[in-house]
Amino acid sequence: ADLFERTAEELARHGLSCECLGGGRLAHRPQERKIHVYGYSVGFGRADHAVTTEKLKAEYPDYEITWADEGY
Repeated sequence: ADLFERTAEELARHGLSCECLGGGRLAHRPQERKIHVYGYSVGFGRADHAVTTEKLKAEYPDYEITWADEGY
């Protein structure tokens, strides 16, 4: 929530707005080139982890990127 609030404030200074579509967590293991997306945000609910995973795969094509709805 703190990160979202700071980002929203910065965007507002430029005349822009944003909306949080949900949250979750990342487990990043750089030595293994793995990222796992999971969980949810108590305040914002669960993001669509399939979408997050696709965005990460485009940015990190040499990583194994997985997701699950379980976990917190």
